[in-house]
Amino acid sequence: MISIQYNLEKIIKKIYNISLLHNRNPKEIKILAVSKNKSINDILEAKSFGQIRFGENYVQESIEKIKMLKISHPNLEWHFIGPLQSNKSRLVAENFSWCQTIDRIHIAQRLNKQRPISLPPLNVLIQVNISNEDKKSGIIINDVFDMAKQIISLPNLKLRGLMAIPKIENDYNKQLNEYKRMVQIFKYLKLHFNHIDTISLGMSNDIEAAIVAGSTMLRIGTAIFGIRNNLK
Repeated sequence: MISIQYNLEKIIKKIYNISLLHNRNPKEIKILAVSKNKSINDILEAKSFGQIRFGENYVQESIEKIKMLKISHPNLEWHFIGPLQSNKSRLVAENFSWCQTIDRIHIAQRLNKQRPISLPPLNVLIQVNISNEDKKSGIIINDVFDMAKQIISLPNLKLRGLMAIPKIENDYNKQLNEYKRMVQIFKYLKLHFNHIDTISLGMSNDIEAAIVAGSTMLRIGTAIFGIRNNLK
């Protein structure tokens, strides 16, 4: 049975090799371990080998994990990466360090209002529907700058950058060009706003294109934890 440690080491080595080949600094690329439908034991195994960033898609499932690990492992960094409904925003505001899926100013305003003053500002990313897919969350490219201006005005949020889930292409060059478009928008934001340093782009099956394009955070689930089953 292949271990989570083995998978993490393999991913880290892959990131290192791709980065050096394409003149990227591997230290600029963070791994977000996508732990949805994975157990506390799986998360702790990954943590024991140095992984501290975890991404969750489902609010109720993630809150149970966060509360169970909060006291014993307070240094874990929790990222919400799923679609966020208004009635669940308070749970995210009160328990997560990051929300990567801001695609409506209404949600951003709720998170800002509900973020406890005892906590630092919630780090947020604007989700962009870079491929313009009808059934995918995210705003269109032309709306990114206006959304950023509105979020910047909210004191309990800190805008850190962008996130996208582009359509997977069989043609590597086509995939790469799509990702480069996303990175161009990211660089444009960096010129105009403070604290912009994160573009969450790339998953288990498209790591190379994401790194080459300029991603700073890879959301890796299957390649770390294996095929998802029901929560153990």
